[in-house]
Amino acid sequence: MKRSRFPMIVTGIVLLFFYLPILVLVINSFNASRFGSTWEGWSLKWYAHLYQQEEIWHALRNTLIIAFTATGLSVILGSTAAFALHRYQTRLQRIHYTLIYTPLVVPEILMGISLLLFFAATGMELGLFTIFLAHVTFCISYVALVVLGRLQDFDYSIVEAAQDLGANWWETTWRVLLPLLAPGIIAGGLLAFTLSIDDFVITFFVAGPGSTTLPIRIYSMIKHGSPPLINALSSILLLITFVAVWFSQRLTEEKP
Repeated sequence: MKRSRFPMIVTGIVLLFFYLPILVLVINSFNASRFGSTWEGWSLKWYAHLYQQEEIWHALRNTLIIAFTATGLSVILGSTAAFALHRYQTRLQRIHYTLIYTPLVVPEILMGISLLLFFAATGMELGLFTIFLAHVTFCISYVALVVLGRLQDFDYSIVEAAQDLGANWWETTWRVLLPLLAPGIIAGGLLAFTLSIDDFVITFFVAGPGSTTLPIRIYSMIKHGSPPLINALSSILLLITFVAVWFSQRLTEEKP
């Protein structure tokens, strides 16, 4: 019986639908024309023009500060949460699971509004710190799930063997547990870092004066009409994001 090519054709059309706009954006980032409707030859001037935009570099600095700090705290809390979910099976863990999964299923606009109302009710001034707290709330869930997936194949008898040989809990954690879980922890951290950099909806609600991040700055550039700079900047972000996600996937698939 001859195999149908219909599934392959449909898959190709779907992939083309998703990636063709991205390809057009990358190509237009090398277009010498200010407008994407006409082609005036290949040029790198828009990439060079990015270095003269102080507002973009300021927004990038804020984005990286938030991304690194939120990722660091999320890795610690998320890894701890994953270990607790895997190690201890109690009724209380059902509530723990709910708290971990909720940020993944709640719409971002709802999370943004909820966090804004919470910060306003507590009298917190909107700024980098509120963005940092907001990013930690959803980054923890992604780190916890990635590390939890790593723990599914983890042989806990190795930890027990280390303790039988005289290692205390801290020595077991630093010399046995963390090295074996390192690929999952790093993968979760890279995923959290990528999501923090790309986030716009939640950040838009909890950002304050002087705390503009790169996604918010790009949104402002769209309103004021700067398509060539947006194309160049987006191409750079796409490259960084794809590399980070690819590296994260490789670490997740790695076996101990």
